[in-house]
Amino acid sequence: MEITIILIAAFLAGILNTIAGGGTFLTFPALVFIGVPPVMANATSAVAVFPGYLGGALGFRDELGKFDRKQIIRLIIITLVGGLIGSLLLLFSSNKAFSLIVPFLLFGATLAFLYGEKIRNWAAKKDKAVTPFGAVGLLLASIYGGYFNGGLGIVLLALFALWGMTNIHEMNGLKSGLSFVLSAISVVVFAIGGLIEWHYALAMMLASTLGGYAGAPIARALPKKIVRMIIALVGFTMSAIFFYRLF
Repeated sequence: MEITIILIAAFLAGILNTIAGGGTFLTFPALVFIGVPPVMANATSAVAVFPGYLGGALGFRDELGKFDRKQIIRLIIITLVGGLIGSLLLLFSSNKAFSLIVPFLLFGATLAFLYGEKIRNWAAKKDKAVTPFGAVGLLLASIYGGYFNGGLGIVLLALFALWGMTNIHEMNGLKSGLSFVLSAISVVVFAIGGLIEWHYALAMMLASTLGGYAGAPIARALPKKIVRMIIALVGFTMSAIFFYRLF
């Protein structure tokens, strides 16, 4: 039954990530539900959705090729540093401390997803508010992503809009590439720290990859508004459950 629950969650997460993001809203709660401690569940969830980022980056390789190579290397280094810091923070977090923070992270990530497009549109009009390809914003976003992966894509897209980027395909390509880099360093840290339930993680990686492939035709068939409503509903429901568990 446990394997069935996490496989379904991972498969649906792969579909959601392909359509609009938000897969962590399913994989993380599913792992906690079957009894995995919160810190370990977060680390295992990050591994479960890891392959999808590489697929996304490869799918946008033409768009990534338009960026200056030196600039990309610089962004990768910043992302690696931030991801390492965030992953180490999780490594040294107790389950009690993480359980205290996670409902707020889930709720904040859901809000970011729900209003992500408005945030990006607003940010695009403020293109001089932040230095293009600035290090500070990316470092903070990467620390967040290393600590808690939920809503990372929305945070990165909003940041890119603040940088003045307007081509959504280039933004998605950069998001996928940097998310893969960030997840790679996180997986290494979590593996060394013994935070990953590998028998769950490997099964979920396969299921999420299959879900990612299945998500493409679904993405074309479903109205974007419906998809956003589903993910927001899941996010707010999971936030409410974790707040209830906390208080």
